[in-house]
Amino acid sequence: MTIPLTWLYVPGDRQDTVAKALRSGADVVVIDLEDAVAPDRKEYARAATAEFLSDPQPVPVHVRVNALDGPLAAADLKALAHLTGVAGLRLPKVTSPEQIRRVAHSTAHPLYALLESALGIEHSFAIAQSHPALRGIALGEADLKADLSVRDDAGLDWPRSRVIVAARAANLPPPPQSVHPDTHDLAGLASTCAHGRALGFLGRSAIHPRQLPVIERAYLPTEEELERAERIIKAATAHGGAQALRDGTFIDAAVVAAAHRTLSLAARRG
Repeated sequence: MTIPLTWLYVPGDRQDTVAKALRSGADVVVIDLEDAVAPDRKEYARAATAEFLSDPQPVPVHVRVNALDGPLAAADLKALAHLTGVAGLRLPKVTSPEQIRRVAHSTAHPLYALLESALGIEHSFAIAQSHPALRGIALGEADLKADLSVRDDAGLDWPRSRVIVAARAANLPPPPQSVHPDTHDLAGLASTCAHGRALGFLGRSAIHPRQLPVIERAYLPTEEELERAERIIKAATAHGGAQALRDGTFIDAAVVAAAHRTLSLAARRG
């Protein structure tokens, strides 16, 4: 199973854009019924998305529904509940585990929680372990930055780490990074991807296809990392148990597991 590194958001009321997104090379396409759709287009976006996803799709398609505490989410969830083209539902502005449990009772689709407020961050571990249907958590940084009155991007590093730790403590995959809002700033995208990878994120959401190759390059292992992983696995296979390599690197079960993850990511290169 391919490890997803790129999650491309597209507006739910633009079916031409959705069709192009499916051919973009993104690992997951996310049809957005929330922020990307104007209020007077919400009902059209829901109906068009439901019709589009009535059949299986060539790549996994998730749908971000409207805020769970608002008037539109119930209709979104009902329209999407049994569609074969839906691979997951992304739930915005989650603040409590009870919200996840309520949604899980109404659909069989995998769920993904977006934490976009101080309260959501504080409840991140409880949310992460709320229900078996929850397959991942991630940040919505634009709303979170506004809620926290953060002026500098570095002010988000603590909540970022909090959510990464919560995900791993609940045995969920490492979260993907939130979007880089400037679609022309590819150098900035690459730089912030490198920082996110250092924090423990895995992959990133995007809002334009030109961002996809930058994200993938940033999150794929380097040749040096790949060679090191191969040395670790070779040594572990030959000798077993904790040991030190010739270069002084100490390896144990956790290091070997990380090496296997590196090789799994490298396999994406074909």
